[in-house]
Amino acid sequence: MSGIARTDQDFAAVMDVIARYFDGLHHSDTSVLKTVFHPKALYATATEGSLLELDMERYFPIVDKRASPASRGEARADRIISIEFAGPVTAFARVECAIGVKSFTDFLSLIRVDGRWQIIAKVFHYDMAA
Repeated sequence: MSGIARTDQDFAAVMDVIARYFDGLHHSDTSVLKTVFHPKALYATATEGSLLELDMERYFPIVDKRASPASRGEARADRIISIEFAGPVTAFARVECAIGVKSFTDFLSLIRVDGRWQIIAKVFHYDMAA
């Protein structure tokens, strides 16, 4: 993992948030995702040529409606590429995962608020499997 963590505890906490993020996506479980995303988080992509940006109130129902990768027997393909810290309450993670035929690269901006790390922005790109 690149970057320098403020403390081993912060690094472990961010790793835990990302692990729960991957679990929530794999199981399409918004009760888990709500523990990792700040309520005012931004979800954004321009992969299809125009901006798609959602707040959590619009994003979570989309997750709730889709069949989970776990229920379809999809193998997990999630991994952390890097984690960097900009200070004691700001971090950035580059991660990869797959859902269906889409392979995602996610840029996750995290903040520590009220003593816990949360994702405040998810900006991503995806490629379709051949």
